[in-house]
Amino acid sequence: MQKMKWILGMLTMVVVLVSCGTTAMVQKDDKVDIRKFRTYAWIDASTKDTSNHSVKPSDLTDRKIKESVERNLTEAGWKLTKKNPDVLLTYEIDIEKERRDRQTPVYSQPGYQYVYSPYSRRWIPMYYPSDLMGYRNSTEVVQEHTLTLSLIDAETDKTVWQGWTTVDKNTKRMTDKEIDNNVRAIVKKLDR
Repeated sequence: MQKMKWILGMLTMVVVLVSCGTTAMVQKDDKVDIRKFRTYAWIDASTKDTSNHSVKPSDLTDRKIKESVERNLTEAGWKLTKKNPDVLLTYEIDIEKERRDRQTPVYSQPGYQYVYSPYSRRWIPMYYPSDLMGYRNSTEVVQEHTLTLSLIDAETDKTVWQGWTTVDKNTKRMTDKEIDNNVRAIVKKLDR
């Protein structure tokens, strides 16, 4: 019985952890079979920032993203080559500021009120639970970081596959862990 509870607990934990992962979106050319491609080469990357127009990512960020992509693609069976690659690989980082309206519920304080009861001839406490009084409206500015990975057919120069993830952040930089999680989510969708 204890073993069954332990197994059930572990399965529940796995389901919770898997559901908390980064979600990637994909757009692909249905006429092209991505599974036939296995080699790639890099081309230049850029960052689009709505406040600063077009900015190149820092050298460190560029290296971290490329290292993460190369590691994940190698695990998926892809190979980096400079001679006759199947696809050309590029990425973009898009930073957009977005205003979001939030509504926070406002509740009254719960409490007791004493009421005199003529039947028992004493004061009886009556509990009044908190009530919804309305909503407090506020606006917050959130920066959305979108990392897009694109595969371009080396023979036709047409984009055949794009995968992207979006993360809400209040800074202009992504941490190494966020980069790796986003890249892993995108590359997982590559062979589907």
